[in-house]
Amino acid sequence: MISLHSGEFIEISIRDLMIPSERVAHVQMGNNLEHALLVLTKSGYTAIPVLDPNYRLHGLISTTLIMDSLLGLERIEFEKLEEKKVEEIMNRSVPRVKMSASINRCVELLINYPFLCVESGDGLFEGILPRSTVLNQLNKHLKKQNKK
Repeated sequence: MISLHSGEFIEISIRDLMIPSERVAHVQMGNNLEHALLVLTKSGYTAIPVLDPNYRLHGLISTTLIMDSLLGLERIEFEKLEEKKVEEIMNRSVPRVKMSASINRCVELLINYPFLCVESGDGLFEGILPRSTVLNQLNKHLKKQNKK
């Protein structure tokens, strides 16, 4: 049985678990799909944030979205990589939380998403909170509780 009686886990700050924006691969509004695909491929991620020049989050771009946009009726239309912009195909429905959100809220959202985008109170992109980081912290907490 899982026990979280100490409250230690639920008091963890998002800031302590997230990857800061400076270390998060991203693309900017106006970048073409070729650039986005290069960033995705080099980073090894399947989805990355799309930001404006002021570091505000507008969406997520993924390899799947890019490939879907290139599929023609009879062939893959690679020439569209240079023509299309990320904002034309990005997913605008972004799993996001404010820096002040509770870890409970984050866990609820991470059930359905591999990461959450974290924003400051005034809407600036602060980084991402990966599901794996939260699960790792929870695992450490549970092991510590079981030793008691």
